[in-house]
Amino acid sequence: MNKIIPALYTVGGIMALLGAAVFITGWPPAPYIYTIGACMFAIAQINSPYHGTNKNIKRLRRQQILGALFLVVAGALMFFMHNNEWVAALSIGSFIQLYTAFRIPQEEKREQ
Repeated sequence: MNKIIPALYTVGGIMALLGAAVFITGWPPAPYIYTIGACMFAIAQINSPYHGTNKNIKRLRRQQILGALFLVVAGALMFFMHNNEWVAALSIGSFIQLYTAFRIPQEEKREQ
């Protein structure tokens, strides 16, 4: 299990990035690639819990999972909405992921 989670992060992130970048060309498999990648990324984040007692890190982890769910919602919007609504969900999810990626290591340093 320890080797599966980093692989899901990497492969899911690459697939999501590739699917989002290629979607604008109109290639039919692009939404499938993005959605599968976003789901893999979300599964990896959900299955890597924080076992410490720091309330700030627990809050940031919940936010990180929420950001991953926004990325999955963006994939669903690619299928059901035919305009660019998915970009809003992707932007929100990406911003939350970026914010927590910087804040969690800061809180872990402060904890030590």
